Amino acid sequence: MTQIVAIVTLTKEKVGGGAPIFIVDREEDLQKTSFSLEKILDANAHDLKNGTMILVKHT
Repeated sequence: MTQIVAIVTLTKEKVGGGAPIFIVDREEDLQKTSFSLEKILDANAHDLKNGTMILVKHT
C-alpha cells in the first residue's frame, strides 16, 4: 500500500486533502523542506514539477 504522508508546496491553492501541507515561499525551501521531511518520515519525495512535492511512504 502507498500513502501520501505530506505535501510541500509553493501555492496552497493547488493542494488539499488529508495529508499535512507545508507551504513554503521559495523553490529552494521547497527542496530543503521536502528532503528533510523525507528523512524524518522515512518516505520518498516526488517532485510534481508544478511547485509541489509529495512525500510517499511505500509499505
